[in-house]
Amino acid sequence: MTTRTDRQPALLVLEDGRTFAGDAYGAAGETVGEAVFSTGMTGYQETLTDPSYHRQVVVMTAPHVGNTGWNDEDDESTRIWVSGYVVRDPAIRPSSWRSRRSLGDELATQGVVGISGIDTRALTRHLRERGAMRVGIFSGDSLAGTEELLQRVQDAPQMTGAALAAEVATAEPYVVEAKGEKRFTVAAIDLGIKSMTPELMAQRGMEVHVLPATTPFERVREIAPDGVFFSNGPGDPAAATHEIELLREVLDAGIPYFGICFGNQLFGRALGFGTYKLKYGHRGINQPVMDRSTGKVEVTAHNHGFAVDAPLDGATDTPFGSATVSHVCLNDDVVEGLELRSPEGDLRAFSVQYHPEAAAGPHDAAYLFDRFVDLLSSSGDATPTTDQETHA
Repeated sequence: MTTRTDRQPALLVLEDGRTFAGDAYGAAGETVGEAVFSTGMTGYQETLTDPSYHRQVVVMTAPHVGNTGWNDEDDESTRIWVSGYVVRDPAIRPSSWRSRRSLGDELATQGVVGISGIDTRALTRHLRERGAMRVGIFSGDSLAGTEELLQRVQDAPQMTGAALAAEVATAEPYVVEAKGEKRFTVAAIDLGIKSMTPELMAQRGMEVHVLPATTPFERVREIAPDGVFFSNGPGDPAAATHEIELLREVLDAGIPYFGICFGNQLFGRALGFGTYKLKYGHRGINQPVMDRSTGKVEVTAHNHGFAVDAPLDGATDTPFGSATVSHVCLNDDVVEGLELRSPEGDLRAFSVQYHPEAAAGPHDAAYLFDRFVDLLSSSGDATPTTDQETHA
């Protein structure tokens, strides 16, 4: 793999044989992953550093990308996680007082192979019609005949059946201290956690113990948490057998639970629901979701290719209580949240499919962290919060 050079030819090859010719962007070389598209017009730095994009090649639907360059404050993890990056018209130079270098230079420094100058609208329409599929980007010494490159793409592993959380999670536990007075202790299982998530919990008085994806329940119990949190992350939820069993033990012990994205899918499977792969997924920062408990419609940030298969109407009896669908995507009725209640009707656990930490994205759903505070408060001796706008 070589670093970026201007106007170097590159080729994008989809697994169904369609190709797009353009210019190398970022590092020159070869990369293969699942082709997905993101509809966000801003926040590309947070997107690129989101571990949920591990093994995915992200196509940006916004035509002009890179205007604000790259800074040292907005990373959501320690590195870029996307396997490849596809843009139509990269910015010639960044224009932001926060920028420290260009997007293209940062991609090159981190060895991320990309392509620019292609018709990303046509590519996005193709993925919407045919569904997410494997793709390869080739430039520099990796360029070869189309048939050979197509074979490399088709030989790559598929996302279905992939267990990836342990590949992106922390190897060692660490603690994010509560801001101000400590009110709660939370065990957060890192399945690809974004740095803003424990930060928002810490702002609400939670001491967050971030634990590896492979953590056993005995280790969780040693922390004596007031609540357990499962983060976002990559891969097929059906393949996360350890994490699902861990969550069932948490629920069986009666510990309050909150899950985001992958944590929502695993919650669904722990409750006995199935999961399935969406045709092309939800990715971007402009997805409309209704919170059924309030009737409020939120504009939310998404990044998921799998969804929970649960009945939209009525409650489902589970070994842990009564489960209902709490949030629904208004575009396609995909399940966007779940609630678990005791026989007395008390909330025991909840989850959402989207990213309420708003990095990158709108702040409409920040109140969910306050809802977690209320859940922990109702399960202990602390006083519930009533101002849901304080931290939004």
